[in-house]
Amino acid sequence: MAKFVIKKSPKGYTFQLKAGNGETIGTGGEVYTTKDACEKGVQSVKTNAPKANTEDQTVSPIEKENCPKFELYKDVSSNYRFRLLATNGQNILASEAYTTKDACKNGIDSVKKNAPIATVEEEE
Repeated sequence: MAKFVIKKSPKGYTFQLKAGNGETIGTGGEVYTTKDACEKGVQSVKTNAPKANTEDQTVSPIEKENCPKFELYKDVSSNYRFRLLATNGQNILASEAYTTKDACKNGIDSVKKNAPIATVEEEE
């Protein structure tokens, strides 16, 4: 089963969404100053992911979507990535790099499916 893993770092708290196989699906969009704020970030992903549409920024013209949304884009190394923006436009989850667009789309589908039901754990 998927899970959110909250970690304390020297700068604050971060989280990752991990698939049932332990692979990282996405990483929180910021470092939070408190554990409570980090938990609210996790809740924001759980709430926004299932209702977010995907804005494919690798095609022209780009069909703009309202927030919440997933932005699918190419990075400077020509890898595919996505980020999840909350209703207010804040980046709340970012992906790892994918070599193909289809793999990136599968990552988005995985977040939509797994985030709402993922457990939350704290890692020391």
